Amino acid sequence: MNKKSIHSGHFNGPHRQCLSWVQLIAPFLIFSIACSSAWSGSLEQAKQIHDRIAGVPPTQATLVAMKDHIDAGNPRSAVELAMSHDGFYNTTLKNWVAPWTNREQTVFVPLNDYIATVIGIVRDGEDFRKVLYDDVIYVGRDVTPAYANNNNAHYEALESGNYSLQNVLERRSQSAVTGLVPATETAGVITTRAAARAFFKAGTNRAQLRFTLMNHLCRDLEQVSDITRVPDRIRQDVSRSPGGDSRVFLNGCIGCHSGMDPLAQAFAYFDYAYDSENDLSGENGQLVYNNEGQVNDTDVLTGTRVVPKYHINSTTFKYGFVTPNDRWDNYWRQGINAQLGWDTDLDGFGNGAQSMGKELAHSEAFAHCQVEKVFQAVCFREPENGADRAQISTMVGNFKADGYDIKTVFADSAIYCMGD
Repeated sequence: MNKKSIHSGHFNGPHRQCLSWVQLIAPFLIFSIACSSAWSGSLEQAKQIHDRIAGVPPTQATLVAMKDHIDAGNPRSAVELAMSHDGFYNTTLKNWVAPWTNREQTVFVPLNDYIATVIGIVRDGEDFRKVLYDDVIYVGRDVTPAYANNNNAHYEALESGNYSLQNVLERRSQSAVTGLVPATETAGVITTRAAARAFFKAGTNRAQLRFTLMNHLCRDLEQVSDITRVPDRIRQDVSRSPGGDSRVFLNGCIGCHSGMDPLAQAFAYFDYAYDSENDLSGENGQLVYNNEGQVNDTDVLTGTRVVPKYHINSTTFKYGFVTPNDRWDNYWRQGINAQLGWDTDLDGFGNGAQSMGKELAHSEAFAHCQVEKVFQAVCFREPENGADRAQISTMVGNFKADGYDIKTVFADSAIYCMGD
């Protein structure tokens, strides 16, 4: 080929074949783009809502019905159709809650009483704040084996039997089902067997507070650390001069423990009993609660209902706080953590897990945390920009206005992200 033929636009050989190929597919490219534009309308939005809410594709009839709702300007009805699918309860909600029930924060755990209770509260449209302080547990109706305090067989049977959780779960009084904790001391999911196994097993019960903060206020201890709080309730097992340097305590340890220890005192009567030699994972253990009149013979320090773990390593700093009861105080109501938005109608102190769970659940941080978690679960991303953050604020307002019904948040998130 000479230069003249190139510059004059006369192509020969493979160049001419290339031009012909482009000309041949151009009409199809235009058609494909047009179809893609049409598909990104209400039909695809309906499918996306169903995929993300129910976790599975919709049937043709459901898809068309959802599309019609969207076209009619009523996307909330489309979301409600998706929520009526068993997948919303058996898959989406199960996977949403599962990481809250274990220290590894993994979704790969069997159904348990913690997960089932959250699913039931969501299904029934209850005030979601009650997950941290109500006398509630959800069990499977007429499912064998029945609920047991020392194993998870009941919930594993629910899962392996492919039961519809939205149909089979029934609300019961936790205090009546377990017979372990009085109605005035139960604290929703905090006092379920699954939470006890994960966060009361071994340790000093501080883990229960830490993971409750992480799962329900979206704050780990480093994020609430405040070295300006009074350290008078820090227990004896915390060194005041780690490595021989008191500055480590004054500029580090004190920030978490000064607020954490007074709150974790709410769990002073709780433990998880298991065979540490033959059942290291505690699979067959059970929640323990020292009812009034029960005194641990091994608790020689106080002779109270306080479980012995609150007094381990007492010689680390013998002048530290000795826990006498389950009286808790929220030192984080002042200082930088006042921004968590504590409920001014509550006292900020009390006795036991139930009232402490209410203190946490009635904070502004709790409401924002639930909305952010749902947004991420439905939109498959974190809030990224000003519009997303404005949407979060709007959804928090809607969440409160609708009596803290978390399904409202799932619906708002699905509608907001249906065009992503």
